[in-house]
Amino acid sequence: MSQSYELMINGERREVDAAPNTPLLWVLRDLLGLTGTRFGCGRALCGACTVHLDGQAIRSCVTPISAAAGRAVTTIEGLGEPDNLHPLQEAWIAHRVPQCGFCQSGQLMSAAALLQNNPDPTDAEIDRYMAGNICRCGTYLRIRAAIRSVAEDKP
Repeated sequence: MSQSYELMINGERREVDAAPNTPLLWVLRDLLGLTGTRFGCGRALCGACTVHLDGQAIRSCVTPISAAAGRAVTTIEGLGEPDNLHPLQEAWIAHRVPQCGFCQSGQLMSAAALLQNNPDPTDAEIDRYMAGNICRCGTYLRIRAAIRSVAEDKP
């Protein structure tokens, strides 16, 4: 049975009708048209569906809409804008991180949460935090370098 839910998506108040157990991923993609967040495994194992819920990185494929109601959700579309990229997005470009690009929205959202919680992580901390995000193209060293460059540029 469908219910009405109010969420703050990328700073904008949105209302959706969905069953309480509908994964947040499908609400974002199918009901709100925010297709930057990707479906990977559907079991919270790959990280492709990572978004922020009240500033914390979560896997949207296993988070029901009922758990996100009334909370702030940030997707890749809310991380930066084409004419005002987030520093991580700029670093991704500078370090030529994307290959196929499929996992990159989840990678970026995890990296943003990492730097929000730990502005100067070690390489080991980056590797440990990012371990839940799978990149089939194997750009892990570039991902680490991009995160490191942003951490080093902070005042």
